[in-house]
Parts: sequence; C-alpha cells; structure tokens
Amino acid sequence: MNLNRLVDMNATKFPEREALRYEGRSTTFSEIKKGAERVAGLLQSRGIEKGDKVAIMSRNNPSFVLTFYGALKAGGVAVPINHKLTAAEVTYILEHSGAKVLFFDSGLADVAKKIVLSVDKIAIEGAVERLPDLDGLLRQAHPFRPVPVDDDDPAELLYTSGTTGKPKGCVHTHKSVVAAGITGALVLKLDQRDRMLMAMPIWHSSPLNNWFMGTQYVGGTTVLVREYHPLTFLETIRDEKCTAYFGAPISYILPLRMIPTFDDFDLSSMRCWVYGGGPMAADTARMVMAKYKADTFYQVYGMTEAGPTGTTLMPYEQVSKAGSIGATALPGTELRLMKLDGGEARPGEVGEIWLRSDSMMQGYFKDEPATRAVFDEDWYRTGDMARIDDDSYLFIVDRMKDMIVTGGENVYSKEVEDAVAAHPGVMETAVVGIPNPEWGETVAAYIVLDKDAEVTEADLKAFLADRLAKYKIPRSYTFVESLPHTPSGKVMKYQLREESA
Repeated sequence: MNLNRLVDMNATKFPEREALRYEGRSTTFSEIKKGAERVAGLLQSRGIEKGDKVAIMSRNNPSFVLTFYGALKAGGVAVPINHKLTAAEVTYILEHSGAKVLFFDSGLADVAKKIVLSVDKIAIEGAVERLPDLDGLLRQAHPFRPVPVDDDDPAELLYTSGTTGKPKGCVHTHKSVVAAGITGALVLKLDQRDRMLMAMPIWHSSPLNNWFMGTQYVGGTTVLVREYHPLTFLETIRDEKCTAYFGAPISYILPLRMIPTFDDFDLSSMRCWVYGGGPMAADTARMVMAKYKADTFYQVYGMTEAGPTGTTLMPYEQVSKAGSIGATALPGTELRLMKLDGGEARPGEVGEIWLRSDSMMQGYFKDEPATRAVFDEDWYRTGDMARIDDDSYLFIVDRMKDMIVTGGENVYSKEVEDAVAAHPGVMETAVVGIPNPEWGETVAAYIVLDKDAEVTEADLKAFLADRLAKYKIPRSYTFVESLPHTPSGKVMKYQLREESA
C-alpha cells in the first residue's frame, strides 16, 4: 500500500463521500483525487521529477491536502513546514531539504516574500501580489503523467520541532506513513462514520500521519479548523458533530480556563478524546476527564522519528494509571526500557525508551552521524527516560538531556513539574537546570498561574516541602505569562535555559 493508491482507492470506493469539511464547505474523495492530480500536473509542468522535494507551509485547509497529495502523485516528497517559523527558519529547511517548490498559505505571504532562494513560490489560498496563485494556475491545462511509486519510496520529509536547536529531517516512506495511519485507526477503532477534528497543525507528524491518514484509510471525514482557538474548538465539535480529536494537553486545559460558558457546549457527539505531544500530570488528567464528563480519553506517546507510533494509555486505564503512557507498544510497534548501564529496566527502575516499528523513519536526511547515534541496529533510542512500575506501566520522568544533576543527585524535571502543577493556583510549569559553580546545576521553575490566582515563591516552597525531597525543590521561581511552546505543545526548554544563562 502507498499513499497514491490510497487516494485512488478512496475515490473509487467513496467518490461522493465527504472527505474534508472546512468552514461549512465539503470536499469529496473524488474531488481530492482530481485536485491532487491537477496539482501533480502543474508540478510536472514546472520540472518536478520523482524524488524532488515539495515544501508546503500552511495552516489547516483543504489546499494543504491537495498540495500534499499532489506532490506525491508527481512522484515527489512532501516537506510540511511549521507555519509559525520565521523566514530565516523556513529558509534553513528549504536549503537543507533542497525543495524546488514552496506552496504557502497566502496569509503567510510576508514570510514567503522574505525568502530569497531560487525556489518556486506558489500561494495556495488567494492571489498574492507578484507571486503565482494556485487557483489561477490550476485553471490552465497541465496534463498529469502517472509516476510509478514503490512502498519504500520516500513520501515525507518531516522536520523535528527543534526543541534543542536546529531541526532534523525525518525521512518517511509511503509504507511507514500508511503504517502510522493504520495504527491510529486501530487504536481508536475509526470507521466511515467518524468525523475527526483537526485543530492541531495538520503538518505535524501525529495529526498528519496517525489521525488524518487513519481517517482517510477508513473513509471517514476530517473536519479542518484553520487554527486552534479554545472557542472555535468547542464550537466546531458542537456544530460539526465531531466524534474524535487529538490535541496537546494544553488544548484541553485552555477551554476550561478561558471559556466561562464551557459547560453550556454540547460535546455529546464525541466518542474519543486523544492527548499527546507531552505527558499530562495525573491530577491534571483526572481534572480534565471530570470537566469534559468523559471516560473515553486516550494518552498516546510517540516520536516523529517513529511515525509516530509508540504506546497508549487506554480509557479503562486512565484513572488507575493516570500519568502513565501505558504498558505495551501499539500494533506494529515493539518497546524496550533500557538502563543506561545496559540491560532492561526492572520494576521501580528508570530506563530509556527504545522503539522498533513498521512506521519508523529511514533516517535523518543528509545526517548519517545523527542517524547512527539514535539507532541500535533497528531499535530507535528515543532519549526519553521512564520509570516502570510493578504492573509494567511506564511513567515518563524526563528527557535524557533535561535531567538535572545537582550536588551529585539526579533530579527528573517531570517529577518536579508534576508536584508544582498540583498546586491549585498553577496552570502550567516547566523545570530546568541552571548551571551553578558549587552544585553543578540548581533546579529552576518557570510558572504560569491561573487567572486571578495569587501565589508567591514562599507559598510554593511550603506546598512542595511535603511532596519532594529537599534537593528536588526548586531554588528559583520565575512567574511568566506563558511558556514557549512548539506547535505540537512541547515546551522549548532550551529557550528557558538561555534566558537564565
């Protein structure tokens, strides 16, 4: 199975079925195929050949889908780009990937115009001065020539979120993307009746590969929201009768904090709620389930490199194992928890999560040393540290690079963050290590308070006194309006470290 065949099969099996829903308008599966082939014909008329990179920088809209599939139909490799990046950051990705074409949302024209590379730039929503517009170009005749594509041919070049610096490009094949979609469909038991809400950026690995592709694979409908907003999130579920949603933990918390009329929204159409991109503290998970009045929450864990696939905490485990990422790997995936000194971790011990999956990347694009560094034969070393309990459930304790060593003691930032987040006045927190000449590092907390909450450093120290060993309690507390996040919801801790340096 490859993605081009999936497009053709859906157009044959479900020609008039609603594949996409966007701002009150529908796109059928047959319209997706026709649109993708027209985009492919346009690309071929501009010299795109098999294996060429086609970059797409867009918010969520049907044009993203058509250009994504169009790139693949032309035999190319799609390079989805974070629409929140600056021109310099986009330029780096275009240069590194060698992309020959950049499709961009016309709302991002200011960024596109600042890119001075000799890349073919095409607006995909509305005309932009001096730059060609996709709608106009597609009105011209550009015959489409089918290109043979093998399952093992590259389909995507997905750039990591860059939480530690320059992003790396993960090469995914048609086969690995299809495997990630099948896994998503199996976990949620998706079928043709499902309406998947896509409010997280569709260009990101899990929304694109697990949930969009999973929905496409079974012939369901994807409801696109141009960009996440707490109110739009609730209104779309209510109005479009969505049945499933994947989002970062913060996307569940913001509506509770920002929408006073939250309880008035009818969310009864939802049959499954999925969160991932970062673990949710146990107390927060229980609170969210209570507020949403649902016992159908799934916690998913994975990495862009792995498809993403990894583990899941099923709805029936959410209360008894709140805060865990689950005990076993997803279908098509294997898991190990390896101690740093060798050997598999036993109950009560901490180890690094290793994954092996059908949806694994081929490697990092143009970076063989980095690829070798993260693979042990065909096992991918995630860099995530987890503790395993007596029932074999895993609890993330830290990224290996985020572990703090203070006075010779190891401090896992996730443990401290969970303790701080349990304070009723705290909305979100991040903990990092700050270099110290005497202690090596000291523990520093950045804190976002709930609206109208009045919490002091002394309050937090007193609150933590009975919850953490003394050496784990933060030495410094910085109260901020917000934390820096990647679009997938991960906190960019390197920015906090730079601010503290």
